[in-house]
Amino acid sequence: MDRRFITVLGVSLVFALLVSSLFYQMTARAGAPRKVDQTEMKDLVVAAKPLSVGITVKPADVKVTKVAADQFPKGGFSKVEEVIDRPVISNILLDEPLLEGRLATRGSGLGIAPIIPVGMRAVTVRVNDVVGVAGFVMPGMRVDVLVTGRPPGQDGTVTTTVLQNILVLTAGTTTQPDARGQAINAPNVTLLVTPEQAEILTLASNEGRIQLVLRNGADQAIERTPGRQLAELFGTAPKQQQRHAEEAPRPRPRPVVVAQAAPAPPPPPPAPPVDQVVVIRGNQKTVETVSNLTNP
Repeated sequence: MDRRFITVLGVSLVFALLVSSLFYQMTARAGAPRKVDQTEMKDLVVAAKPLSVGITVKPADVKVTKVAADQFPKGGFSKVEEVIDRPVISNILLDEPLLEGRLATRGSGLGIAPIIPVGMRAVTVRVNDVVGVAGFVMPGMRVDVLVTGRPPGQDGTVTTTVLQNILVLTAGTTTQPDARGQAINAPNVTLLVTPEQAEILTLASNEGRIQLVLRNGADQAIERTPGRQLAELFGTAPKQQQRHAEEAPRPRPRPVVVAQAAPAPPPPPPAPPVDQVVVIRGNQKTVETVSNLTNP
């Protein structure tokens, strides 16, 4: 037999074995069952629609989805029953998980009551376009409160700042700006204050006229202002100050000190008396001193 033929046949067999082996391995890998993913899944309650502040969660507002156990958010819920009838205290977007920090406790109240922090109060004041800064007051903004009135015992009108850096909770019945971010023209504005500030605000709205002044939310400074009186607008002193100036005791004049002349020196002592002797010569009478007698 030809040696060349045997060589070609041997090489062909070896090549056929290699191809068959590779094909068998590829077929075995394709037909082998895939490894089942053993990642644990967990139920998560998410919002079925956007939920705004103040509303109470209903069954139609939420849905359940599956997430990996290692991706389950802290404070999340797995059961719908855990979030039903709980007020929303922070906006929740569509498909966003409902978290414990976004919901108030069940039975804590409706509307804005759940979003009032412990120790704070919500006071509603009636405003108009001017008082409400021409309708530019929106929830989340911060304002100062000015009051104008006539204090007891004063003749003129006074305007002073009574509250500063006060948070606006609602404008009218709305707790959030509209979808376009436009201002809300509302007749009522609800402010978040402390109990002491609530007393001041109630007294100011009843006894005077209040004015809201917008401020930058990043400005936390509290300014000390003396207030302004009506007379100051016209460059005149208030009558009360004039009356106090007139009634103020005038300073007593200082006594005039008159310079006195030095006392005159005392007169010199009188000269000592001189001894005298009466001399009679015939019908002549003379008086002579002793010195004359001794020194003729």
